[in-house]
Amino acid sequence: MCGIAGSVTLQDGRPPPSRELLLRMAGALRHRGPDELGIYRSRRAGLAHARLSIIDLACGQQPMANEDGTLWVVFNGEIFNYVELREELLERGHRFRTRSDTEVILHAFEEWGEGAFARFNGQFALALWDEKQEALTLARDRQGVLPLYHCEHEGRLGFASEVKALFAGEPSLPRAFDPVGLEETFTFWSVVPPQSVFLGISELRPGHVRTWLRDGTTRERPFWQPRYPEDGQGGFQGSLREATERVGAALQKATRLRMLRADVPVGSYLSGGLDSSLVATLGREALGERLHTFSLRFADAEYDETEYQRLMATRLGSEHREVVVTREDIARVFPEVVTHAERPLLRTAPAPLFLLSRLVREAGIKVVLTGEGADEMFAGYDLFREGKIRRFWARQPGSKLRPRLLERLYPYLSRSPVAQGAMARQFFGRHLADWRQPGFAHETRWQTTSALKRLFSPEQRQATEGLDVVARLLDTLPTDFPRWTHLAQDQYLEIRTLLSGYLLSSQGDRMLMAHSVEGRFPFLDTEVVELASTLPAPYKLRGLDEKHILKRAAEKLLPSSILRRKKQPYRAPDALCFVGDKPPEWVAEVLSESALRDAGVFEPGAVSRLWAKCRAQAHAPQFSNTDNMALVGVLSTQLLHRQLLRAAPSSALRTPKTLVERLGA
Repeated sequence: MCGIAGSVTLQDGRPPPSRELLLRMAGALRHRGPDELGIYRSRRAGLAHARLSIIDLACGQQPMANEDGTLWVVFNGEIFNYVELREELLERGHRFRTRSDTEVILHAFEEWGEGAFARFNGQFALALWDEKQEALTLARDRQGVLPLYHCEHEGRLGFASEVKALFAGEPSLPRAFDPVGLEETFTFWSVVPPQSVFLGISELRPGHVRTWLRDGTTRERPFWQPRYPEDGQGGFQGSLREATERVGAALQKATRLRMLRADVPVGSYLSGGLDSSLVATLGREALGERLHTFSLRFADAEYDETEYQRLMATRLGSEHREVVVTREDIARVFPEVVTHAERPLLRTAPAPLFLLSRLVREAGIKVVLTGEGADEMFAGYDLFREGKIRRFWARQPGSKLRPRLLERLYPYLSRSPVAQGAMARQFFGRHLADWRQPGFAHETRWQTTSALKRLFSPEQRQATEGLDVVARLLDTLPTDFPRWTHLAQDQYLEIRTLLSGYLLSSQGDRMLMAHSVEGRFPFLDTEVVELASTLPAPYKLRGLDEKHILKRAAEKLLPSSILRRKKQPYRAPDALCFVGDKPPEWVAEVLSESALRDAGVFEPGAVSRLWAKCRAQAHAPQFSNTDNMALVGVLSTQLLHRQLLRAAPSSALRTPKTLVERLGA
């Protein structure tokens, strides 16, 4: 893993990107790549690479070129099937100088062009500069594990792993929020690429490749898109037992690839739930020696899973480390968390993960396996169960018994939305007649989140007047979407709106790389994802039993206490962290009327009333879901404005280990 950045001159007659510009961009990414810095410059392009050394430590420096120096790459991530691809390319006559997966990318692009990206089983964000054609190609992995942004400004194209590198490289680049990005965030919890929250900056969509050509034209296309069987036909045809064996074998292979294809030690997160316990167990089997495991504990009992974490650590015989997180810890590190997340957050959940990745780095580990992606691929979220119950209810809307199934949802919430029967039936019973429509299962979440927009300023409201971001999203659904099962439709929308933009970004890559740690995700392996998408819906959601097939695949590997425990999604204390007896000074600063008016996103009076309400309830056991999201959303947006838009871009300059300059070429 690493950070990549670069600049390409789009107009003839302009000077090449300066060395100082590239050093500033790479310096802003030092946390992503503390081990080495590399730079390539030609008369039209500049590439920068901040390296975290994982594979081929001695010879994997970047930027890297092909044999004749006409094709250059900077690459963030891992290609886990690079060994097999290398053998295939050797048979086709290619010759290699290193053992790195980076060099495989170069030769694969020479051999197959843009078709190479569909052959990669990995997590990647990369840039290829063709010196002969004077063309830049950007590509991002299928699920969007790793970030990649781009923008055009004053005749230059800039790209980078993080927005802060774009700001550092081009000080004249306008630094402002994009009102549409904020509208999406306060609807979906995240932007949906190519939208970003920053004006004039786009995020490359997962599974896409985008090329800028010499003549000024640009093309973008998907090299992969999620697909599900149409009308329930054409998918996996075997029995549940056969499917269970296939899933188990695919996960075993995926975990083995991610555990063994590294030249540094690999550890594993251990939450105590099904997903991380299964990954850690498979990782321990592949490693064949003692495994390093890491867990989050909470001072608040409602969120703590210590009992199950320690049970699994003992069973694995791992070298286990824990970090205990308090509300005060979350409030203290939240400004740093927002700086690394580079987007407004509606939950504090990334903050404890920031502290966990610091623990990993302090233990001397650079790489960890995690269980992210299991809930999306194997239908683990309560949202999928909620959608199934509401559709079942909609077929007999007058039934008194069917809505009682809602009582089986959200057992882990102290203020569960189903706790009050009459209110739950009213809330979840809205728009039942639309049960066949796209987005039906997500509608309740989107409406609840959209209620936060009552805090928006008149200027923010006016900037998006007439814009319906839900309709805009639904207008871009695949043409075969209506022929998928309802569960497949719900999974697609969950992946499209939240997997990359929130789970893998705010809680994943950004918190890991804040401390120079690489995360690897076996459940997002190409073969695992493709297999999961073909499975019949009842194999994944059997009645209301979520991840049914995954539990069956884990039966011989995990203790029954892990398999049979009630699902407890990862959560953390939210707004209560900021309203204690001694809240951090930054809270009052970002909520001041002057700070709110400077940012221009929220109406100061509305925020003042929210803050007064929350402070009055400072000693309550829990806030409402809406107030939790509202206060965290305001605080994070204000911090983002102060730290990325108002503060001068920070960049730690250093001497490059690799420096290639061909300005006369």
